[in-house]
Amino acid sequence: MKLYGFPASPNTWKVRAAAHQIGVPLELEIVDLTKGAQRKPEYLALNPTGRTPTLVDGDFKLWESSAIMQYLGSKKKTPLWPDDAKARADIARWQSWHLQHWSRGTTILIFENLVKKIMGIGEPDAKALAQGTELFHQDAAMLDAHLGRHPYLVNDTLTLADFTVVAPLFHAEPAKIPLEKYGNIKRWFGAQAALPAWQETAPRR
Repeated sequence: MKLYGFPASPNTWKVRAAAHQIGVPLELEIVDLTKGAQRKPEYLALNPTGRTPTLVDGDFKLWESSAIMQYLGSKKKTPLWPDDAKARADIARWQSWHLQHWSRGTTILIFENLVKKIMGIGEPDAKALAQGTELFHQDAAMLDAHLGRHPYLVNDTLTLADFTVVAPLFHAEPAKIPLEKYGNIKRWFGAQAALPAWQETAPRR
């Protein structure tokens, strides 16, 4: 299977980390977002949204990182994507929460404080930063409370839900994501950051 993606992107990184944890090999084909490779016709033929990542498995093409992770979890038996229907629904719930809520604030902060610097497209916008910070705190409070009662997001064990939701935090320092008062999130993040799956798929600096 081949994964088209940008290694530093949280969406690409979490798919690669999950695949490593599951034990499913992926061949990485880099789509250089800094050079606009995602807008080239040959990539748009694989993924008409022009976003990354995209998985190609034979003649099957799949985009959207959560869908890709679930597909990989179905390729090989793994506790990250258990057979139990309720557990899978709970994992999908957290992945949906990530898309609809958690990613709102983290995406703004990553874009304003990190992506703009990398791309050379101007200084962070103060109004956007204020909005991103407010959204982050709204969602972080709920997440921190949940993690105060549970070591992981679903059934007290590591699943695709954790790989999904934790991914933006690997850019917390350069993106200036304000984690200081969220001890439970920091503990949970630290446990995942120690996994070889994340370390061995980390983008090269």
